[in-house]
Amino acid sequence: MANSYLPKPLVSVKWLHNHLNDDNLLIFDASMNKVTSNANEVEVFQIPNTQYFDIKHAFSDTSVTFPNTVPSQEQFTKEAQRLGVNNDSIIVVYDDKGIYSSARAWYLFKAFGFENVAVLDGGLPEWIANGYRVENKKSNSRSNGNFVAHFNPKAFKFFKEIKESSKNKNHLIIDARSENRFKGLAPEPRKGLRSGNIPNSVNIPFPELLDGNCFKSEGNIAKEFDKVNALNQHLVFSCGSGITACILALGSELIDKKNISVYDGSWTEYGSLTT
Repeated sequence: MANSYLPKPLVSVKWLHNHLNDDNLLIFDASMNKVTSNANEVEVFQIPNTQYFDIKHAFSDTSVTFPNTVPSQEQFTKEAQRLGVNNDSIIVVYDDKGIYSSARAWYLFKAFGFENVAVLDGGLPEWIANGYRVENKKSNSRSNGNFVAHFNPKAFKFFKEIKESSKNKNHLIIDARSENRFKGLAPEPRKGLRSGNIPNSVNIPFPELLDGNCFKSEGNIAKEFDKVNALNQHLVFSCGSGITACILALGSELIDKKNISVYDGSWTEYGSLTT
């Protein structure tokens, strides 16, 4: 089959269905349970030819205190190559919630210098809703790829930098958590973590960018950013632990706001290290 070409960082299930057997296409399932849910939400089906993109273990630094911490350049290279990622690969990432953790995988690839990656709009639920074929979970392993990661340090903010960003009028910190969590009216799902928000931050709960399982139109996404006066500042996205912040990052790219970064530790780190 011909090679795939990604039209934008978000592709439809129809696009993926039409390109499912393209030679250079890799499909990754980046599903993970929501921290706000106590249920075991593992989906038993997957899109054909899928491999699992393990955010919590293979693609996080598990030696540190906080969850989902960005891995080293060497770790990302090793794990991406293990999944068969080549320099000329085209990658589509999805998750089984619709739009949840897939954006984190997309953002990690971008941060480590791989540009040919997109999120599947609506994920597995949208794929199934359109009647497309699924298969039982299996590994679909590939030969090692040749991609070598090159980390962009501007892609992420860390604790010291976020304290500076909160005082910088040219930076705007946008929190993807629910309004009640942002305002400290609802407890944090992680035991022992205090409620609150980063000083001078604003709130766009990530579901505000979505219409059901899929992203809203670019015009409606832009309206959500307009509500918090996100203009030409450097946008810094935060959430609970760096997962749904990446949904806002993807939304910003869809409306051509590219002067962005993600606070890797997010509120889990900030709320733990401050009083």
